[in-house]
Amino acid sequence: MDKTKSEQVNFWKAFMGSGMVTFLNALRVFVVNKLLAVFLPPAAFACVGQFMNFMTMGQATSSLALQNGWVSLTAQNRDNLEQLRGVWRGGFRLTTYASIFTFAVALVLCFTVPLERFFPGIHPRLVQAAIIFALPGVLATNVITITASVMNGLGHYRRWALINMVSSLWQMLWVAFFIYTGRLSVLSIVATQSIIAGVFAGQIAARAGFSLSEIRKSALDIRAPWGSYALMGIVPMVLSPVVLTFMRMTIGENLGWDAAGIWQGIWKISDFLTAFFSAILGVIILPKVSAKMVKSEFWNMFRPLLLKSMALALVAVLILYFGRSLLVEVMLSSAYAGAADYISVQLLGDFFRVGGWALGLVLIARRETKKFLVLEICSELVLASATVAFVKLYEFNGPMMAYALENFLTLVASLILVSRLEWSKTERTEA
Repeated sequence: MDKTKSEQVNFWKAFMGSGMVTFLNALRVFVVNKLLAVFLPPAAFACVGQFMNFMTMGQATSSLALQNGWVSLTAQNRDNLEQLRGVWRGGFRLTTYASIFTFAVALVLCFTVPLERFFPGIHPRLVQAAIIFALPGVLATNVITITASVMNGLGHYRRWALINMVSSLWQMLWVAFFIYTGRLSVLSIVATQSIIAGVFAGQIAARAGFSLSEIRKSALDIRAPWGSYALMGIVPMVLSPVVLTFMRMTIGENLGWDAAGIWQGIWKISDFLTAFFSAILGVIILPKVSAKMVKSEFWNMFRPLLLKSMALALVAVLILYFGRSLLVEVMLSSAYAGAADYISVQLLGDFFRVGGWALGLVLIARRETKKFLVLEICSELVLASATVAFVKLYEFNGPMMAYALENFLTLVASLILVSRLEWSKTERTEA
């Protein structure tokens, strides 16, 4: 009984601690989207969403989407300093090579791709300038992500919180200042919002022993364990924005770009909720599942986490549903008022998404690469194909219905995959 009470206290302590950080990050998302929604018409808002998707793809390919690997591998090796430095050195080198390649490709594409098709109404020169500005912005975002992940893996939760909170505050101030002053184009503002925050994050991490000089002390260069994390991270981080871009263009070409902007607003509200839960669950689940466990120990730890997370998600979804008109007014603007009539199905998808994300983190921590990749690819294909079909059948309701269907199927499939994992066999292999 005492053990159960202790586990419950630890859950709520971790949930509230990471929840405060995640709330501030969610506040950043809210402020940025609110400013963009107030100052931009729906069609331009959709173009900003396109640009953010492209930046996400750049972040994925340049960092190899290794943030979960930085958490898990740091947690697994933190008691062996030399081994830990070798793991860090391997991850740093892989990220460096990937960044050089990504930035070179981005520079070529920004002068060869017909940008006016992806950003209707925005002069291609402004888009090209924003892409060039995005390169240091992407690098800074990677620094923030990596340093925060390492602090999480080391158990330095105060430094992890400080990096995340200051980064969120600075990005809010950056976007607000330049939108009000009009000294940069909107795309360039979005592209550069993380630069100064990245410098700050590097300084905080260096004080905890994570720096280039510390990494260079290692004679080891351990890259092998990074492969599975790279595949599990980069596929969804690239595939998801590609699918979102496809969805946005499908809506824009079939229902008009104002409709695409309304859908973008609904998606951003959805992101506000799911980002909150995914960030918290990543802090709670990843370090725990990375440890060696037998099957009974895992389910005794994980089942209460899953049930509590789903219960909290249900409460959040119900609150947002009953206050959806006010939610749209607060999160966006009166120009997006029609979104309130279509958001209920999207919220249902958000509820399913929380459970699917929690189960997906187990596959990531266990390095179940093939299972995770098949799950991700299939879910994104379902979302894209269902969007095309449902837009034709149900018009503007279609994308939200496709999202709910995709997340329900992902939750069911994830639960089946996790329930069939063979924990004892994995422990013998790792030993």
